[in-house]
Amino acid sequence: MSHSPDPEEDDLDTIPAPPPVFHVEQALLGALLLDPRRLGDVSGISADSFSTATHAALFAAINTLPPPDPVEHTKNTEWLSKVLAAGREQARGLTAPYLHTLIQVCPWPRHAPAYARMVEAEHARRRLRAAAEHLVQTVHDTSLPHRVQTVLAETDALATLVDDIAARFPPRAGVLPRTPAFPPAIVPDYAEAVEEEQLLLATATAHPADVESVRWLLPEDFTQPLHAGLWQCLTTLVRRQEPVDPVTVLWEGQQRGLLHNRSEPGDVLRLLAEPAGSVEHWSQRALKRSLLAATDHAGRRIEAYTDDPTNTPFQLVAGARRSLADIGAIRTRWQHATGRRLPQRPQAPTTRAGPPIRRAPAASQPPARPAAIRAAASRTP
Repeated sequence: MSHSPDPEEDDLDTIPAPPPVFHVEQALLGALLLDPRRLGDVSGISADSFSTATHAALFAAINTLPPPDPVEHTKNTEWLSKVLAAGREQARGLTAPYLHTLIQVCPWPRHAPAYARMVEAEHARRRLRAAAEHLVQTVHDTSLPHRVQTVLAETDALATLVDDIAARFPPRAGVLPRTPAFPPAIVPDYAEAVEEEQLLLATATAHPADVESVRWLLPEDFTQPLHAGLWQCLTTLVRRQEPVDPVTVLWEGQQRGLLHNRSEPGDVLRLLAEPAGSVEHWSQRALKRSLLAATDHAGRRIEAYTDDPTNTPFQLVAGARRSLADIGAIRTRWQHATGRRLPQRPQAPTTRAGPPIRRAPAASQPPARPAAIRAAASRTP
C-alpha cells in the first residue's frame, strides 16, 4: 500500500546538513564583507571555487567591485548595497539578511587566508572527482571512433590536474589515502572477452612461432585465471624451445596446477584445438581490454579517494599518482603492440611548496563589529 504524504509532516528532517566547507565559505565571505581589505590576503581561489551558486556570485561581486574606504565602510552601507546588487545579477535569491548572517558567523576576519585555503582544498577535491568520473565514463563509451587514444588523452588531462593540485598541495612522503583500494570493475564484454581469449590461446598453440612477436602481452592481461595460466604455459614452452601442441600445453598446465575447479582436461584440449585469425590480432584485442580495465580501475579508485572526506589534498595527490602509474606500464606495452607512439604528456615540474597559511595570533575575544556594519545588511535595500 502506497504511503500518502501527510501535509502535517515536517520534511526538514530529510534535508541533509550542509558540509563543513559550506560554513568555511560563509566565514570567508563574512570576513570579506566585514573587512574588504582582507581580499588582498586571499589567493588561490576564484568564484568557481565555491560550492554554491550564491556564494560564487557573492565572491565574484566582492572581487569585482573596488574596495570601499575603510573609515566610510564602518559608517554606511553603500558598498554593501553595491555588492548585493552585483551578486543578485548572478544569484537572484541573494538577500540582504543573508549578508548580515555571513557577517555574524565569521569568527575572525583576519583568518580569511586560512578560510580561503580550506575552500581551495575542497575545490581541488571536487575537481579531481569530476575528472576521474569523466575518465570512467570515457572508458565505457563504445561510440568513440578512437577509444584508446581518447581514453589516454583523458588520462593525461587527469594527470595534469593532479600536477596542478600538487603544486598547491605538495604530497608528503608516506602519506597515502586512508580509503582502501577500490576493487576492479567486471569487464563489460565478459562473454566476448572469454571467446577472444580462447581464440588467442588456440591460435598461439597452432602457431607457436608467432608468440615471440607478442611478448608485450602478459598473463595479467587476461580476464580468466585459467586463460592466464595457459598463456604462461605457452610462453614457457616457446622459451624452452619445446614442442607446442594442445597435449604439451595441457601437460604443462597440469604441472602448474591449472586443472582444478571444473577445468576438465577434455575441455582444455577442445579450447586449444580451434584456432582462427592471427596471434597478433587477438593479442592486441586482449591488451586493449586490459588497458581499458586498468584505466577504469584507476578512475574508480580516485573517485573512492575523493569520496572520503578524511583524505587531505596531500593524500589525494599521492593516491591519484599511484593509481595513474599503473596505466603507464600498459600504455608503453600498447605502443609496442601497435607500433604507434602516442603523444606523451609533458613531465610535471619539481613539486614546489604551496603558499604559506597566515596564522593569526591567539586572542582572548573576537574583534568588535562597528555599529554600522552590525546592522548593515538588514538595512540594505
